[in-house]
Amino acid sequence: MRKEKTGTFWQKAVCNIFVLGVVVSLIGCGKGNNVRAVTRISDSDTENKTNITENQSADSIEETENVSTEIVTTANENRDMEDMTAMDVVRDMKIGWNLGNTLDSTRTDITRVDAPYKFETAWGNPKVTQELIDAVLNAGFNVIRIPVSWTNHIGPAPEYQITESWMERVKEVVDYAYNKGAYVIINVHHEDWNYPYYDNLERASAQMAAVWQQIAAVFQDYDEHLIFEGQNEPRKIGTSLEWNGGDAEGWEVVNQTNQVFVDTVRASGGLNPYRMLMIPGYAANCSVGIQHISVPENDTRVIISVHAYEPYDFALKPNGRSTWNYDTTAIDKLMSDLKTLFIDKGTPVIIGEFAAMNRDNESERAQWAAYYVHAAKEIGVPCIWWDNGIFAGDGERLGLFDRQTYICQYPKILEALMSGIKSSDNG
Repeated sequence: MRKEKTGTFWQKAVCNIFVLGVVVSLIGCGKGNNVRAVTRISDSDTENKTNITENQSADSIEETENVSTEIVTTANENRDMEDMTAMDVVRDMKIGWNLGNTLDSTRTDITRVDAPYKFETAWGNPKVTQELIDAVLNAGFNVIRIPVSWTNHIGPAPEYQITESWMERVKEVVDYAYNKGAYVIINVHHEDWNYPYYDNLERASAQMAAVWQQIAAVFQDYDEHLIFEGQNEPRKIGTSLEWNGGDAEGWEVVNQTNQVFVDTVRASGGLNPYRMLMIPGYAANCSVGIQHISVPENDTRVIISVHAYEPYDFALKPNGRSTWNYDTTAIDKLMSDLKTLFIDKGTPVIIGEFAAMNRDNESERAQWAAYYVHAAKEIGVPCIWWDNGIFAGDGERLGLFDRQTYICQYPKILEALMSGIKSSDNG
């Protein structure tokens, strides 16, 4: 017969408390915030053991155990994002890729009740797959921007209810990247309700609030890897002011609807009071528009969104030039402006869209890409390539990854993008 060691009642009680702490620790293990909770459990249990005296009863020990568990639950809630700023998150970003012309596609001949894939494939790209996202991430990108258009999926005022099947598909695509540890950006993209005119401000603000209340509720428990971008390129479509940087009315209305977006998300549940939020200026313009952005006060979790296809006649202009000629003037000015206007003041920036059109000039585009990305990283700004899946024809030929084979069609450009961020990291 084995002889068991004996001890006092209080020694056994202390042992039981320690075991309880271990069990709670194992249950709580997960992401970074849970690690901090485990530390709190250990500290709490040590303190409890120290405070146990010969005068305590078994009932008081059980009460101490319960108090310890409650402290752990409270301390574990949302602690990771509370301690982060937008600068912290942006600093961890390397380079990004846009899932363009997909969930942002719009069509007037498709109804809200139609299957989501009809919208998703309406502009010529196939349905998004996990394999596509995996290929992009494996190529070295760690940021995936998912443009989403909601106009065709919203019911009438005042609820502006988003179709459930569309929201579910958006969530599914977000999860393809989010579950792999990538940073994900979702936005409202090609909308027909947020035009920046004074007489549209009230309606646009109401719809902005309603749409983001719903999006924020669905994604409220996602951590800092999910970023909300309030608007894409809000502008006066079809006017002479559309792309030239706007006017006083446009600047003011965009700033006000941006604030509605920020206030709406901050007032929602889960992790949203601490979520990183992106806001653009008028048309996300990189010259005049950025001069008139109002950054929300006392909010360190706001990121400025800028779109910059520079120099324009090489990067995006139809029938533009195919040679870059090491023309760095526009790029250098952009980076200088972003640094002065925002970075030096503690507000981070993401170039949410950039690319150079295919003109059978891969080598020229590769040289341009390496310089562009390096210049941006030097001031702490990550860049996100606009990939619309188009490689030929008369449109904006900005495709990078073949959506069928998941292969990058321009390996020199891919190598240049990665070398641009590496040279900055090593610099």
